[in-house]
Amino acid sequence: MTRLRTASGMSRRDVVQSRLGISEPTLHRIETGKVPVTGANVRALCWLYGADQSVTDALADLALGTSQQEWWDASPVIPEWFKLYVGLEASASRMFGYDGEVVPGELQTPEYARAVFGAEQPADEEVAERHINLRMQRQKTLFARNPPIRLVTVLGEGTLTRPVGGEQVMKGQIEHLRRLSREGTADVRVLPFSVGAHAAMAGAFRILEFDDPDDPDVVYLESHVGALYLEEQVEVDEYRRVFDLISRDSVPVAEFR
Repeated sequence: MTRLRTASGMSRRDVVQSRLGISEPTLHRIETGKVPVTGANVRALCWLYGADQSVTDALADLALGTSQQEWWDASPVIPEWFKLYVGLEASASRMFGYDGEVVPGELQTPEYARAVFGAEQPADEEVAERHINLRMQRQKTLFARNPPIRLVTVLGEGTLTRPVGGEQVMKGQIEHLRRLSREGTADVRVLPFSVGAHAAMAGAFRILEFDDPDDPDVVYLESHVGALYLEEQVEVDEYRRVFDLISRDSVPVAEFR
């Protein structure tokens, strides 16, 4: 795709200004093979670059083949909008996050995850169980990386006091978080109610950072039906500022009672 763009005389900025809905950082990741690329994106870019039909069809077919390279791309259970996040998570060097309602998926026990999915009242219990198994696989893949990812998570106190799954499930979940912190797998912190108003009251977020200077950092915001990826430097910097503020007021999960 890079050669086609170059041959057309277009810069990445030109592609962004064409209003295809592809940001410059995302285009960089597509061209370097760091995120999944859909057949629709390939065809749109080929049209923009003036590629003929035979080249367009060949590259679109190739995109379908590359979608099978990673376990999350082959899964029919994972929503398409979340596959991009899992791919970014798999290559990030550092991840900083805040959540005031739920323990994030990469830190959940199977019992806690089952209670979370159960609360959504899924129509198909088998599909829900597959989601849980995939979540555990994602954890295993994330924490088996070498060198390991640096993971820092701030949880609102309500996350650990809400009895998700009941008292025993929450007891096991909290101990799991403490164990991850003791082992150095993750730095888990708690933002106490006593802090009062805080900078992250707008909601949960994650910041993914990459060692490659050409691979822009990303802020990830999730909803029930999709996600927003913020890649502009001013946006990422603002979320870093918010994270720094809540980190100062938080305490290690080992000290939470």
